[in-house]
Amino acid sequence: MGLFGTFGFKEAGLYDEYEKLNPDITIKETVIERNENYYPQLLNHLTSNSGLADVQAIEVANIAEVVDTQSDRFVDLGKVDGASKDAFLDWKWQQATADDGKTIGLGTDVGPMAVCYRKDHFKAAGLPTDRDEVAKLWAGDWEKFLDAGRDFKENGPEGVAWVDSADAVYDGAIASSEGKYYDESGEVIYKDSQDVKDAWGIAATAAEEKLTGNLEQFTKQWDQAMSNGDFATISCPAWMLGYIQEKGGTKAEGKWDVAQSPKPGNWGGAFLGVPESGPNKDEAAKLVAWLTAPEQQAKLFAERGNFPSAPPAYDMEAVKTATNPYFGDAPIGELFSASAQEIPVQTIGPKDQVIDDNIGNGLQLIEQGKQDPDGAWDEAVKAVDNALDQ
Repeated sequence: MGLFGTFGFKEAGLYDEYEKLNPDITIKETVIERNENYYPQLLNHLTSNSGLADVQAIEVANIAEVVDTQSDRFVDLGKVDGASKDAFLDWKWQQATADDGKTIGLGTDVGPMAVCYRKDHFKAAGLPTDRDEVAKLWAGDWEKFLDAGRDFKENGPEGVAWVDSADAVYDGAIASSEGKYYDESGEVIYKDSQDVKDAWGIAATAAEEKLTGNLEQFTKQWDQAMSNGDFATISCPAWMLGYIQEKGGTKAEGKWDVAQSPKPGNWGGAFLGVPESGPNKDEAAKLVAWLTAPEQQAKLFAERGNFPSAPPAYDMEAVKTATNPYFGDAPIGELFSASAQEIPVQTIGPKDQVIDDNIGNGLQLIEQGKQDPDGAWDEAVKAVDNALDQ
């Protein structure tokens, strides 16, 4: 298994379970923490046809490019026993399916949005701590999220930022929009997209007003800040629960909780693919079909919070009644199911990650005091256009 980030299969006991069911199989995984480092390596290995694992993960921001340019290098998982199109969200299945009908990856999860928050910091700032009351602070409007942040900055603990990063605020806001970087015909529209302008405006304001912790997600500094409790909120797709639990450790257990996001949206999610050149591709395809089956997705959600991309899992007790003791017994099944049902279906493009990364870099310029919002946007656009012209 070649993975990025924290998929949680091993931690949820799924490898052990599969190995017991299949005594001749041994599963090993290699993990690169940041997809920005993982994905270029995957492309290099696909191009050279070497260095590939039997199973390779693909992030949703990259799936369109992989489908467009690399589909001949992957097994058609749509034809594997145990894999059924009907078991997956239709838009999730289509994201990994080429024009010729070949499905190069099976969805592991989707990322319905919430906001995770530190109850101890909210209490210190005089803000409500009950998750329903917290959600009312910003219901329906990311501007209200900033208003709550301004109250927190005024009254909250010294040295604790309202939110970890402007980039994460942007990711949360753009995830809840109808549009993103491409239109339905495949044209790049990010510069003229009102959705992008609105999400940028929210995030840039958070940065300019110093509501953010000036942190870059998935770095050691971010991990340490999470461990230390240096920020009070974080945009929280379901898969983020596992990160918080892992990085926060026992000293933060019970201090975090989960509230509905200002608007429903989807941030992230991934696929598992099987390279054609792999020596064990038949067994690898069976493993991928098993790991992404509704029953296993339900178990993974119950243990790690990764929300299923397979709707049949939603009615399983492991999802429907799931609570998470680390997050104050938050009803995560009910909460993320409600968000998942309202996710706007966005058009994703082959260079979504390139555009997203450079917009994030622009927001960092504001956080670091190197540019005002207009100058940072110009820098981001210049970087995106240069990257897309390459």
